[in-house]
Formats: sequence, structure tokens, C-alpha cells
Amino acid sequence: MTTEKQQPDVIFVGNKPPMSYVLAIITAFSTGDIKDITLKARGQAITTAVDVAEIARSRFIKELKVTKIAIGTTEMPPREGENKARMVSTIEITLVK
Repeated sequence: MTTEKQQPDVIFVGNKPPMSYVLAIITAFSTGDIKDITLKARGQAITTAVDVAEIARSRFIKELKVTKIAIGTTEMPPREGENKARMVSTIEITLVK
């Protein structure tokens, strides 16, 4: 299993409220040196990622554009008590200012 470096232009969407991620987008773009941000989510967090992109685009940063949406599936190891790996949907949404 590889460990990913923390990249300032990638936001991993999880269980926090959507406004936490919207604030992260606004903060990242306000530093000035970031041109695009990628939201990454998997499983049930996909709906939150879509909400975050739409909230940021429609309410806060009007010039924000969605340039790329990539969907896929990743294989997750079995949970405790399970013996079979499971497939989980993924999404990457790229936002450009």
C-alpha cells in the first residue's frame, strides 16, 4: 500500500459537513498560487463532493469552473469479519478558477 503525500491542490472529501470542504477550497484559492483543485471522494462521500463543488461554484466563487470529472472503481480490502474484497465507486472533480 502506497502512502500519498499531502498535496495542497487535492481535497479528500469524507464525513465532515460540506461547508468544511467549501472553506478549504476558498482558503486554497485565496493563497493565490493554486490554479486548480481536485476533489476526491469514494463511496457515500461522492454526494458530498458533488454538493461541495456546486456550493463553492454557485455561492462563493462565481468564476469557478468544473473542467474534469473522472469516475472509477477501486478495490477495498475486506472489513473485519468479512472474507471478500469489495468494490467502491470513486470520483475526482477538478475545479479551476
